[in-house]
Amino acid sequence: MGGFPSSTLVGEGFMTLATAASKGLGMPNLPVAKVVGHPGVQSTEQLRKNVLDVTLDHVIDNLLKPPKSAGTDNEPGARDVVFKGSFDEVNDYFYDNELSDGLPIVPPTVEKVEAFLKFTDRAPDDSLGTILPDNRAATIWSIAVNGVMAGCKPEYMPVLVALVEAMADHGYGVEHSGNTPGGETLIVLNGPIIKQLGFNYTQGVMRDGFKANTSVGRFWRLYLRNVAGFLPHKNDKATFGNTWRVVVAENEDVVKKLGWTNSAADFGFYPDDSTVMISRHTGGNHISSVSGATAQELMPYISDAVVRQYSWQLMFSTGQGLDSLRPQLLLSPLIAETIAASGWSKRDFQKALWEQARVPAHQWERIQRDWTQKPLWNLKEAAAKGDIPKVYHESDDPNRLVPMVWRPEDFLTCVTGDPARNSIYVFAHNGVLGFPTAKKIQLPKDWDAKLAAAGKRS
Repeated sequence: MGGFPSSTLVGEGFMTLATAASKGLGMPNLPVAKVVGHPGVQSTEQLRKNVLDVTLDHVIDNLLKPPKSAGTDNEPGARDVVFKGSFDEVNDYFYDNELSDGLPIVPPTVEKVEAFLKFTDRAPDDSLGTILPDNRAATIWSIAVNGVMAGCKPEYMPVLVALVEAMADHGYGVEHSGNTPGGETLIVLNGPIIKQLGFNYTQGVMRDGFKANTSVGRFWRLYLRNVAGFLPHKNDKATFGNTWRVVVAENEDVVKKLGWTNSAADFGFYPDDSTVMISRHTGGNHISSVSGATAQELMPYISDAVVRQYSWQLMFSTGQGLDSLRPQLLLSPLIAETIAASGWSKRDFQKALWEQARVPAHQWERIQRDWTQKPLWNLKEAAAKGDIPKVYHESDDPNRLVPMVWRPEDFLTCVTGDPARNSIYVFAHNGVLGFPTAKKIQLPKDWDAKLAAAGKRS
């Protein structure tokens, strides 16, 4: 871009990503040099041979020859009618042009899109920011279009807008959504809007079958594809990948009965605010039949479950993603009620978890060395520099136990699911590659009247 020859080294498995990402960043003709194979599993001799036989020639060509002329992007305008036909023909068109997730979409006709726009006070062309990697504007119009495609109802529009607001927040890091672990976003919903729009917040809360939870979850993935630009084999380089998740709504009735704070309050919102919170997780595990009649009896099961869910992700606590690990727990109402019956607040539970969900220091250091490729990495050095809290090096005992996160409140906690089951769900957080971000849902003027009218139409 500055007029100087360049050559970007790209691993063989990331060549298509380099092409797609450079285009989104305004450098569609970026010269790249292929590095054969994966450097992390090659011997020094193999790597040297591959560089000399292949990479070096690419580098020389890139530095001596002018780059190819940049092609023009003929992407249609936001309001262009791109296709007319039957339902099946429309779906074939969207699939062939990588605009669907492989399932049938609702054709986003102008009439349907305009119905969504009635549930926001923002103008159709208003932008919530620019979304990487394709650098497209996150407009109100594009939100409505993808909401229609996902099968959402028009009255879900305020939730969709808040979700894209969170996606566009730089603190979340949407640009990492196609990273190798294939982490998927969990959406947690709070506030009166749960009942107003009919979100499931009890048994089967993570199961599809409830229109609001399911369609809004699908919207998230469609927006990542169609606006952000995360397409498989291109900007989305997940090794295995996960599919999109339905929205998890908190059981606010139980939370209020226990006198606990809800997830929205944990992010600085008022308990009665309607909010969305997003965070990205590499996986999760259901822990069934967590037995115990008191909080004290439950804690060994819960702590063990949290520790077992984490390995390399610990680098987001004291390694490359310093102080960015935020484990997410879902507690069934029965578990939360048992804990509260022992006189514990939500903060008491988080503090106990912080004290008990710990890892031996030698194991922690091994994980950090393995995953950060720093053979001399140790907790003592990091604590002495002030990079991490002193609690990580209270002695030189290699078997001492150290906490998974810096503070008790770093354990995100949501009460939801089957009220009659003693279970929890633990999500392994992806650190700075999807940092928890919450936004307030802004309702349009005359919300109650519009919602009532929508209910009559349904």
